[in-house]
Amino acid sequence: MTAAEEWKHWTEARTASVSAPHGPLALTGTHWLEPEPARITGLPGLWSAADGLVRVSATAADGIRLETPGHDPQDGLLDGEHTLRPDTDPVPQPATLGDVRLVPIEREGELALRVFDPASPARTAFAGITVYPYAPEWAVPAVFTPFEDDRAVVVPNADGRERPLEVTGRIAFRLAGEDHTLTVSRSGERLTGVIADATSGHQTYRFRFITLPAPGTHGRTVLDLNHAYLPPCAFADHFVCPFPPPGNRLTVAVEAGEKQVLSR
Repeated sequence: MTAAEEWKHWTEARTASVSAPHGPLALTGTHWLEPEPARITGLPGLWSAADGLVRVSATAADGIRLETPGHDPQDGLLDGEHTLRPDTDPVPQPATLGDVRLVPIEREGELALRVFDPASPARTAFAGITVYPYAPEWAVPAVFTPFEDDRAVVVPNADGRERPLEVTGRIAFRLAGEDHTLTVSRSGERLTGVIADATSGHQTYRFRFITLPAPGTHGRTVLDLNHAYLPPCAFADHFVCPFPPPGNRLTVAVEAGEKQVLSR
């Protein structure tokens, strides 16, 4: 498979992923929870946060079930008080309410419940993702230099709050005849980054994400901006996405990768 063919498969997989029944387009709310039990609009039961877990008080008639892969969907009906482990736990515990998926999350010690509805207006109206044509010149060699110690930089997030972003080093590369650097994080063995450029907020969404292969000998890797992709908050307003850290706004117009979400 050529690089252009692989890129085409990637774009098709991205479209399928974001438009899946419980993909990013299905998110209709992120509800931050307090210690005191309270109702969430559109959901049965009482919801709260306690000891790092999401707590729900519900009756069998409410129809909330634990999501247990490989088990009969009739199992796991919640009746009484229950706790749900958030997405940061090694074994998270989502729940369902009919076709709706309820996902507990934890961010910086705060707990919330995300609601994914396959019938969301954003998913119903989705008409695809616009992308720039594949161009090999946007895939360039890069060299990763780790920081002596992992660190965190505080950046604004899409919900208007500031949160720390864990970063592990910088990549250096040459693009459009100029030398550049970007601050990146680790995701498993690979590197990830949040970037903006001269197209951001105009031709493209206000910022994008990138992923690079695991660095090899002497930190060598590849920055392929044909694979620059839209963050989850481009598909639904209820995601918490970090903005680019200082220094990650390129002056060059990166006319590669995903551009915008199309709606009918």
